This record gives sequence, structure tokens and C-alpha cells, in this order.
Amino acid sequence: MKKNYSLFSAPEKVVFCKKCIISNQRPNSTIEFASKNTFKKETIDFNQNGICSACEYNEIKENKINWNAREKELTDLCNKHRKKNGYDVIVPSSGGKDSGYVAHMLKYEFGMNPLTVTWAPHLYTEIGWKNLQDFINIGGFDNILFTPNGKLHRYLTSLAFKNLLHPFQPFIIGQKIVGPLMALKFNVPLVMYGENNGEYGNKIQDNYKPKMDNIFFSNQDINKIYLGGKSITSILKDTKFKPNDFAPYIPPKIEEFKKKKVEVHYFSYYKKWDPQESYYYAFTNTGFKPNTERTSGTYSKYSSIDDKIDDFHYYTTYVKFGLGRASYDAAQEIRCGKITREEGLSLVKKYDHEFPKKHFKNFLEYINIKEDEFWKIVDNYRSPHLWENKNKEWKIKHTVFEKKA
Repeated sequence: MKKNYSLFSAPEKVVFCKKCIISNQRPNSTIEFASKNTFKKETIDFNQNGICSACEYNEIKENKINWNAREKELTDLCNKHRKKNGYDVIVPSSGGKDSGYVAHMLKYEFGMNPLTVTWAPHLYTEIGWKNLQDFINIGGFDNILFTPNGKLHRYLTSLAFKNLLHPFQPFIIGQKIVGPLMALKFNVPLVMYGENNGEYGNKIQDNYKPKMDNIFFSNQDINKIYLGGKSITSILKDTKFKPNDFAPYIPPKIEEFKKKKVEVHYFSYYKKWDPQESYYYAFTNTGFKPNTERTSGTYSKYSSIDDKIDDFHYYTTYVKFGLGRASYDAAQEIRCGKITREEGLSLVKKYDHEFPKKHFKNFLEYINIKEDEFWKIVDNYRSPHLWENKNKEWKIKHTVFEKKA
């Protein structure tokens, strides 16, 4: 096999966007039920001018979308689903800035009565728990905190780390399913998530879809569903877990959606999405507070701060794709005009590579491995086209601040 091959089917030639600082190594979408043998991802598109699709869409957002017309669409949608009694809409919410913005806007600006539902973090941080309580008590929301089977969730998280170097996979799957599951349970035909991932570099046309793709909810065959790179069928054979234990990770049947006419929408289709503005809004209206210290691997204090394991999701992303948390934060803030590209370059250089030491012991205990095993697994996923080992030290080959974009 050639020396500089890519482990994850990303382009072997690394290119950085000329407007923000993201590279063509960014995965197109989150891993859903992928096994290790099918670990292939499309990557962010770049046009002929070297501009990423996220930056292209940002220009469309600023200049070509009639947001007044989109808001009218949202008003019509709310009018269609608003009830005299009971809940009008399900809003998956962690109590963070983005979901706080969505829930508060729907309730107080559009007159809806939302039921907010939370898929619990692996390990709550102190600030994360406080923000959820303030979201409920200051923001004024009914909330259901759904905590999956802890024994199974730890097992799946450990599998996902070992087989995919993606410890957040089980959480992401549950977070995506919990809204529709609760909609079916409580007979609420409207679910509203925050932003479509197309905002950050998936296919631009995804942003023109107000609804989540129903294809996600078409597979209920446990023989075909993989969690942590292993089929549910195999997990059942190797463990004492039962099929019913996996219910929160299995998408609802599409026939159920059709029967109850459940629609899953993205708020970012209707209102121009800006994460920092969401923070200002949530801070003012829902009691949301940033952390007292910046998050490991980046410069911000308010994004994804409720889970101690979240830092390792971004660190493993840095290992696999050469893009750390600071890259993702800086890219979206450059697009939104909050910082310049030069400022972004400096921040990425300073923080992108940083290892999250603070919760390392918690993470090792949670997935039940030793430190030497952790590093052995991590190093096994360093793609040769991105990393080289010199004098027993790993060095990344391509960085946005050292290579001309």
C-alpha cells in the first residue's frame, strides 16, 4: 500500500477554504449506523475558486434568501399545528444556546406550546446541568430528560471509540431519534430541530429542505443496524443485552410517521442561523450561561459544554481528519463575520491540537480502558496522508496556518 494513503476515503491532497479555514477533509455527515468496514465518508465540496460549500451557502443566506418569506412559512406551519390544549411541537433541547433559542422563539414569538426533550449527556458537567435547570425554570419550559440504559450506553460508547474512533456516535444517534420518538409517544405531529448540517458544509441543497429526510427512519431491521461499528445482532450474541434494550437507538417505523403525520423540521430553514447570535438570545432569555473557562481545544466558552466526553469527540475528529474544535468554531465565526480569517488562523494555531486533559480520567473510566490502550487506539487511526511519526512523536503534515490556502 502506498505511503500517504487516506484511512477514511478523504482526498489525499489537503485543501483549505480560501474564505474560512475548513479543509476538504471534513466529513460530509455524521456517522449513523456505519460499520468499520463501511467507514467511508464524502467530504466537503469546494468550488473552482477554492471556496467551501459552507461559505458558498453563507453568501446565499446573506444575499439570495427572502427571510421574511421564510418566516411567513414558519408562521403558517405553526398555525397549522397550534392547539387549544396540549403540546404543539417537540423541541429536542439540551438547555444549550441553540436549542434554547429555538424553543424560546417558538414559545414566545410564535405562540407555540413546546414540549422540550433532552437526550442526556454521557457525563453531565456542572455548568451543563445548571443550564438545563435554568432553561426549565427561567426560560419556562416543560421538559423530559431521557437517560438511556447506562450500562448499554457505556458499552456502545466504548465500542464506538475502539471500532470507529467516534465515542459520540451512540449519543448522536439517540439525540437524533429522541425527538421523533417523543412525538409519536405524545401524539405531537411537529418536531423542530435547530440547524441543518448543511449550514456547516454538507450539500448546499440540503439547506433548501425544511424537513429531515425520512430515509433515516426507514431501517428498523436489527440485523442491518450497526452501533459502534458492530451489528446489534452480534452484540446480542456476545453480551447479555436484550433486543428491547436497543429501542432508543432504533428509528421509528416510517409507517408510524405517515399514520400520525409527524413532520420533523429544521429551524435554520426558517430563520437565518448564527450560533453566536443564538448565544446572545439564550443568555438574555433562558438563563443560559457560558462556562467560566474556555473549552479544551478551542477558544470559546459556550458551545457544547454540557458533556465531559464532548471534548474527546472533537479531539478524535482532529486525529482522524486534521480538524479540531478550534477549526470548526473559527470557520463558522468567520462565515458569520464575528472574526476575521487572520484571527481564525491564529486561534487554530494556538488551540486546535490541544489535548483535553481535564476530563481524561473521567473518559477512561467511562469506557473502561487504560491510558496506554487509549493512545494505542488513537494512533491506529492517524491517517498516513495527514500524520507522520518523527522521533516517536506524531506530527500533523498539513495545517491551514502553515500551508497556503
